Amino acid sequence: MSQTVPMRNPRTTPATSPFMRPMARRRCGRTTAFVVMAALCWGGPAGARAEGVTIPNFWNPRARQERMETQPSARAIRFLTDDEFPPLHFAGPDGTPTGFSVELARAVCERLAMACTVQARRFDTLLDALADRQGDVVAAAIPLTPALRARFLATRPYFRWPARFAARTDKGLPAPSAAALAERSVGVVGGSAHAAYLKAFFPKAAAKDFTDLATAEGALRRGEVDYVFADGLNLALWIGGAEAANCCAFTGGDYLENRYFGEGIGLVTRADDAALSRALDDALQRLWDEGKYAELYLRFFPVSPF
Repeated sequence: MSQTVPMRNPRTTPATSPFMRPMARRRCGRTTAFVVMAALCWGGPAGARAEGVTIPNFWNPRARQERMETQPSARAIRFLTDDEFPPLHFAGPDGTPTGFSVELARAVCERLAMACTVQARRFDTLLDALADRQGDVVAAAIPLTPALRARFLATRPYFRWPARFAARTDKGLPAPSAAALAERSVGVVGGSAHAAYLKAFFPKAAAKDFTDLATAEGALRRGEVDYVFADGLNLALWIGGAEAANCCAFTGGDYLENRYFGEGIGLVTRADDAALSRALDDALQRLWDEGKYAELYLRFFPVSPF
């Protein structure tokens, strides 16, 4: 379920997984571009504006009936993150960790009246650091999987990886459906979950494999394929960036099947910190109800991947 609101003043599985650091392929270029864009968007009343930004809702209304009164923790909660994965977590202009996951973690701390710190570490060391008690919570784009749940606790997802179709805006192409995509060329990353999903549910589409998403995006911009089907977060950054040159936009809806695209990400704690995990879950629900989640989402996703 999602809600669409006007944007306020913003201050694979059978293949390559779409959620294992999907922006690593152009990490430096897109990190720099996002920091520049963020600095412009957060500049005050003159910041960028957009209409009809879709905000995803991952919370079950029934959870409101199960709420607990949380007590502030006596200890400072240490959040661990990574600073090279915009817009979820990255280094801000002054080097301080920021991003949607990081600011959501800070909002959780404020909601629970807990003292918190945020430390950036290399992405592939985060879970080991958590297990070694070098931190208390991981707030980063680590996918929720059975293997992770066997070692740690995690909140309900606060973000998921939607698969999306993108197309040129000047071709008047129909919204994707099994019939509409028959014989239409669709660029996908070869061997990815998106390629597998396209084959399973759009079998008459003329899939065209590319070695990476950047190449597929370039082919779409030049009109060499009709659509690209890929990770919505990567596509959103491209659509809103200089590389796309305003050529393209999302078309159709989002695709969130767990089997192909995973469960998403949550705040991860140690298995022996169940009370903290429950408190984090409750705070995330409250932040959604109070509108803080939407405020942060609009701040970090000027082009929504949903």
